[in-house]
Amino acid sequence: MTQPRLGFIGLGLMGDPMTRRLLEAGFAVTVWNRTAEKSTALRDAGAEVAPSIRDLVERVDVVMLCLANTAVVEEVVFGPGGVAEHGRQGQTLIDFSSSDPAQTRSFAEWLQGQSGMRWIDCPVSGGTAGAEAGSLVMMAGGDAAEIEAIRPLLAPLASRVTHMGPVGAGQVTKVCNQMIVGCQAAVIAEMVALAEASGVDASRLTEALAGGFADSKPFRILTPRMAASDFADPPWHLRTLLKDLDMAVAQSQRAGSATPMSGLAAQLMRAHARHGHAEHDPAILVEAYRGLIHAAESSQG
Repeated sequence: MTQPRLGFIGLGLMGDPMTRRLLEAGFAVTVWNRTAEKSTALRDAGAEVAPSIRDLVERVDVVMLCLANTAVVEEVVFGPGGVAEHGRQGQTLIDFSSSDPAQTRSFAEWLQGQSGMRWIDCPVSGGTAGAEAGSLVMMAGGDAAEIEAIRPLLAPLASRVTHMGPVGAGQVTKVCNQMIVGCQAAVIAEMVALAEASGVDASRLTEALAGGFADSKPFRILTPRMAASDFADPPWHLRTLLKDLDMAVAQSQRAGSATPMSGLAAQLMRAHARHGHAEHDPAILVEAYRGLIHAAESSQG
């Protein structure tokens, strides 16, 4: 059986290693990126570089996206010269981006009507380390038979793919994931600052709490970086987490649910982002609490 030809659009922190995994698994992959240099870097790994979205779509059977946000997904798919303009019946679009659930449902209907292409939302969790190792966790929304059909394509990328329901369900699930991650990031920053202000060596917290109820991947990743003030070479960005928490609040309003903790975490991150930290690692949040402590000490002195 002939393997489907794959197209990958969005070669950032996640898209680059995901594309490399697909190439290593023997898939023919054509790539396109708004910043052309990132496409060129993958040529040496065996990818074909398309000069335009049109050229990519015409070459492939499956179009994969891994883009920054909902607005960029809309631009790439429905903007001038985008995927929808050149797509055809029988093609599938798999969106690995973290996008707004309601807009994702609209996008799927729009794409089907305009080009006949099928849409599967398949956001991922696991960060750059998971992308490099092929151990991402994927939560998929779409037709059950179509998701079963693409599982062989996802095997080099993910340790688990869970079908969550119709189109948009994958994005809702990713929002749920990010609510937990975002709220943890905010409270971990509080915790590290409190430990430091109380004279405790924050660098020993991960050892002390390992295996207990407080242990988690965000705790193990963020706590050492916060304690060491290690904010260089971020594997993810504060702006990304803020974007996802904002989507959680928006989804809660549509669903008639409540997200007070996620809303508060988003406001804390928004304030810090406005101070020039949007492109930094979320570990930078600890600096906000350290600043408050220093300000209090100065006022007392």
